[in-house]
Amino acid sequence: MGDLLDLLTVWMPRQRWYGTKGRDPRLTLVADWQLLAPRTRVLLVRDDAVTPAALYQVPVSQREPDAVLPGSLIGPAGDGLVWSDAVTDPDFTDLLFRLVSVGGPGSETVGGFAGLALSSAPAAAASEIPARVLSGEQSNTSIIFRPEGAEPVICKLFRQVNAGVNPDVELQSALAAEGATFVPAAIGEVRGTWSAASGETVTGSLAFAQEFFEGVEDAWRVALQAATAAHDFSEPARALGESVARMHVALAQTFPTVVPDAGVRSAVAAAWSRRLGIAVAEVPALAPFVQRIQEVYAEAAAAPWPPLQRVHGDLHLGQVLYTPSNGWVLLDFEGEPLRPISERRSPDLAVRDVAGMLRSFDYVSGAVADDDGAAVRAWVIAAQQAFVRGYAETVGPEQTAPDALLAACELDKAVYEAIYETRNRPDWIGIPLAAIGRLAPLKD
Repeated sequence: MGDLLDLLTVWMPRQRWYGTKGRDPRLTLVADWQLLAPRTRVLLVRDDAVTPAALYQVPVSQREPDAVLPGSLIGPAGDGLVWSDAVTDPDFTDLLFRLVSVGGPGSETVGGFAGLALSSAPAAAASEIPARVLSGEQSNTSIIFRPEGAEPVICKLFRQVNAGVNPDVELQSALAAEGATFVPAAIGEVRGTWSAASGETVTGSLAFAQEFFEGVEDAWRVALQAATAAHDFSEPARALGESVARMHVALAQTFPTVVPDAGVRSAVAAAWSRRLGIAVAEVPALAPFVQRIQEVYAEAAAAPWPPLQRVHGDLHLGQVLYTPSNGWVLLDFEGEPLRPISERRSPDLAVRDVAGMLRSFDYVSGAVADDDGAAVRAWVIAAQQAFVRGYAETVGPEQTAPDALLAACELDKAVYEAIYETRNRPDWIGIPLAAIGRLAPLKD
């Protein structure tokens, strides 16, 4: 197994889902599940190249070299075989589909790698299911299954995993179980059990399958096309605000809420300050704005707060699909990848999601190639206002956050974006910096 870990140390940094760019992995094997599929296993490896350490899921197969698809090769396995990424292996994908559609054990270890069906719909035959890995994903690997005689399914394999149920599984499954049409139907999940560094035996989410909407576009593409063509987007934006409001109402009814007492407010404010400190250290251009940002945060801390509740946590236009059957459909409830998992699972301010969508509309202006910047800016403002109007009319005045709190959450999101863009897309850093200048303007 040492040779395979050495191979993974070289292979993992080349994968889009590897989260510690620019550093060599320092890997330790945490779990090794021999699957009920020929010469296929799933590894959990801890990477200590970052603090706190990241835990990655890596399915691998031993195959003949000519049976490995381009891009899937990890390295030699001995005896003329090679290690490959199992997500392109039909034996693995057939097993994965059976686990999410029917449930049951997936490994020789009891409870180690097991499926749980979440849908009562009859399952298709779980062998030789056409499967295609989506390209372009950043942090996970998604596989689209098209079983004969059944609707297509998309299964997300979580690459970074944590103990406990992933918020994506927990929240979306609960909403779908209540009949919500603004999320895809939940099909099934895979969970694993392993020994944590503390010696405690823990269980966590490894994969989640849901309804797949064929031939639709996400809201980012829809909005970008509208902005490029100078088409008014107010009505779609208002309808999107209504969908987000319905999500918040349903989550508040399904999961416990938290009264925003002094301790809760202090914890949220501390998280804002922590992100600001990280941002200033990595983005020196933020330094002149620090005092004004802190003043905006202080104004928000003193304003009235609605109860905290479970939220989407990383809502933007790319997390929404437009479907002819359901209208706007919300996806990917994992939360912001850079936030600690404990924060992502905790009740939060619903206005954080509103702020995230407003920031996403702002990104449209940076992506539209148009000489008339004023016209694009006007398009963004109109879409933002319509979104907020649709949200407020649906959620009701008692749950509508004050402007000061919305401003702080927008600013916190822009600070987060400054960190993300500096690390991943330096050419985009101007978008959050410009937003910070508008949200926390320097005083004369």
